[in-house]
Amino acid sequence: MGTAVCATCGGPLEDGFVSTTNGSGLEWATERSAARLRPKGLEVLVPTGFLGTYSANLPGGRCRNCSTILLRLK
Repeated sequence: MGTAVCATCGGPLEDGFVSTTNGSGLEWATERSAARLRPKGLEVLVPTGFLGTYSANLPGGRCRNCSTILLRLK
């Protein structure tokens, strides 16, 4: 997202990915990962009880000021 600003508060957007992994919920990561187990240090955004065997990575930007996340689907 580069130098994008938050549409909600005007703060800077941090580039990263919303990721899902096996049973650990949604996390914010700064790098894309194909790992099925949650790497150490990822911030869990929404815990879930999902027990699937795959991971997903959606690129986007996060505003630390107001907790807004803007995602790109492709």
